[in-house]
Amino acid sequence: MLDTSRRGMLRLMAGGSLSALAVAQAPMAFAQDAAPIYKNAAAPIPARVADLMARMTLVEKIQQIRTAWQGKGEMIDDLAFNSAKASAAFPDGIGHVTRPSDKRGVPGITGAAGGTAARWRTPQETVEFINALQRWALEDTRLGIPILVHEESLHGYMATEATMFPQAIALSGTFDTDLMRRVQSVIAREVRARGVYYVLSPVVDTVRDPRWGRIEETWGECPYVCGEMGVAAVEGLQGPGKFEKLGPDKVFATLKHMTGHGQPEAGNNISPAQLSERELRENFFPPFREIVQRTSVGAIMPSYNEIDGVPSHANTWLLGDVLRGEWGFDGIIASDYGGVHELFTLHHVAESMEDAAHQSLLAGVDSELPEGQAFATLQEAVEAGRIPVELVDRACARMLTFKFRAGLFENPYGDREKTRRITGNAEARELALEAARKSMCLLTNKDGALPLNESSMGKVAVIGPNHAIARLGGYSSVPKQTISLIEGLRQVAPDADFVTAQGVFITTSEDRSQDLIYLADREENLRLIEEAVEVARGADTIVLAIGDTEQTSREGFARNHLGDRTDIDIVGEQNELVNALATLGKKLIVCAINGRPPSWPNVVEKADAVLECWYPGQEGGVAMAETLLGRNNPGAKLPVSVVRNEGQVPLFYNRKPSSRRGYLFDDAGPLFAFGHGLSYTSFDVSAPRASKSTFGTEEDVEVEVDVTNTGSAAGDEVVQLYITRKDVSVTRPVLELKGFRRVSLQPGERQTLGFTIPVRHLAIWNRQMQEVNEPGPVTLSAGNSSANLRTTEISIR
Repeated sequence: MLDTSRRGMLRLMAGGSLSALAVAQAPMAFAQDAAPIYKNAAAPIPARVADLMARMTLVEKIQQIRTAWQGKGEMIDDLAFNSAKASAAFPDGIGHVTRPSDKRGVPGITGAAGGTAARWRTPQETVEFINALQRWALEDTRLGIPILVHEESLHGYMATEATMFPQAIALSGTFDTDLMRRVQSVIAREVRARGVYYVLSPVVDTVRDPRWGRIEETWGECPYVCGEMGVAAVEGLQGPGKFEKLGPDKVFATLKHMTGHGQPEAGNNISPAQLSERELRENFFPPFREIVQRTSVGAIMPSYNEIDGVPSHANTWLLGDVLRGEWGFDGIIASDYGGVHELFTLHHVAESMEDAAHQSLLAGVDSELPEGQAFATLQEAVEAGRIPVELVDRACARMLTFKFRAGLFENPYGDREKTRRITGNAEARELALEAARKSMCLLTNKDGALPLNESSMGKVAVIGPNHAIARLGGYSSVPKQTISLIEGLRQVAPDADFVTAQGVFITTSEDRSQDLIYLADREENLRLIEEAVEVARGADTIVLAIGDTEQTSREGFARNHLGDRTDIDIVGEQNELVNALATLGKKLIVCAINGRPPSWPNVVEKADAVLECWYPGQEGGVAMAETLLGRNNPGAKLPVSVVRNEGQVPLFYNRKPSSRRGYLFDDAGPLFAFGHGLSYTSFDVSAPRASKSTFGTEEDVEVEVDVTNTGSAAGDEVVQLYITRKDVSVTRPVLELKGFRRVSLQPGERQTLGFTIPVRHLAIWNRQMQEVNEPGPVTLSAGNSSANLRTTEISIR
């Protein structure tokens, strides 16, 4: 039988799909085997964890919940893993290594935020490092515990040669969950091939402030879209549904960042989230809850911010009562980088690093990333009786469970040949192109300015700071190839006459890792504008590529590395470039290449058409060219409301009835509504038809909507289904999205789409903060934008 120490471990374990009861039911043969139970792949995971923990020292347990990033320098010679150095520096093993693909720890490498191959290992070097690391862990450490390694994979594996897909906000704008699954599946296999079983994505924060530089990393402002895209992303990374063990070519995902991160005070990253419990439960919790309850998502990452005075990394209500208690989450909680020690150094709710470690463990944090600075104090604190050993045991048990579920004890290695074969291969590249095509969102198209007709467009001046560079966005590395707009145009239309001009520069460099950012020299830009005007004067059509860089819209992760802005219009002299070109009276087409939503009223007024391209990924140049030339019909929609200016912030479609009374001298409405996006053809979306007029409080609502292509070209439409609830106990939004479907239709083709609105999506949090589906009228609305809807009335009794 299991000894009493192992029984104690069972009470502490959380994670995986097996309950502790499985240990008691395990065949007694496991306990009688000569080999330790934890090395028996057929034994139940809880039994393996209990057996292993009973053999571990306190220091070995603490090592399992710490991480090494800069510490990689203590285990390498140049780039190669050195087992002797590792044994000397880490005599009690290594639990977790941060970003094996980057060169952190190598002399002279202090950061690796993306954008330059000089900061990254090659794919083969990464596999070699991981395999040597794991061989040492399995063969040269006392208990042979494999090491967990993690990487970033927001819109592609953030490592050299990996496929870079469109940025997250662009993928969300496709409103295509099947595409999201396929994209994330390719990301997973490229990551897994190198020996990585765990990624820090996706970001499922509901975002409501475009001043925030991380808005590009999100799925947008709608809790429902964030949830559905999040479920699809996790299914692509991990596999669908509930499971115990990770399958081939899959990796564990991490939901980031719980929560309130997307509406920080003044739009400043990590600032307090001034949100009530009702606001959290209605708009910020739903994506996390939906994913936790529908998938086996492996990990959750708390947010940097505080909620009601309590930082998320110390919030026992958030991480314990809600996440693990109400929702039944059974994976690991991994800190954001520095999130634990900032309880002491930033938030000042902890009196020391030790206290920060204690508070985070109490809240349920299991792993401190990226280095484990606060958890380094645990040995002395536990031995002195200041921190209960049970807290360390609980976190260690969860981390070991995670490793067993990942299959690391059986095979923790990467595959060099498979990495070479599948990384950035033709299949992945084609999918990146498909994703880029589907992420193109046509915002305006005056008098049918687009698509351009190759036979009549004449000479085309391609101008702007983003016309000859492939902008990938944050959390990118260096893929095998990229295609800029001008390269795409020349590839798609090799016989066309394209001339180019820089127009302006946006900032003084292209290094996204650079801390201090400076706008480009104004006088030089004014000279470049004059040159661009002369080039455009001799052309018939102007294509202008403007927007952001990876410096002007990014994560502000330190006081000397900022990314948020108070002015959300295009920066520098870009508007002056627009004005100068507009005076020529030629057709002016704008390609918006950006991470922040295009709150560009001057551009919208002056341009004949605006194509929102976001950061379209490595193949974006071809997708933009095909769309401009009519070979790809844009079908994406905006996953955010685009404000006219920062004075409207926060503005979102699911507003309350008392909002937007109006302003003096300005419009209260958005520049572009949530869900907006035009096409080169036309569509008719019918009013929704419910299966009956009255539903019980425990009944799902069944709805049908017809969509017809009424134009002359094939195209995609995104049918959107909203509800409005009235006459209930608390105020409700004027609109709530509860279903969407992207469909491809030939001219004249009609499809009838079926939607089911489950009871949980009809329920509200009443005045007693109970989740109930209250009786009352419900307006069902269907259309192709939140601003273009037809309605039907039903009731719930």
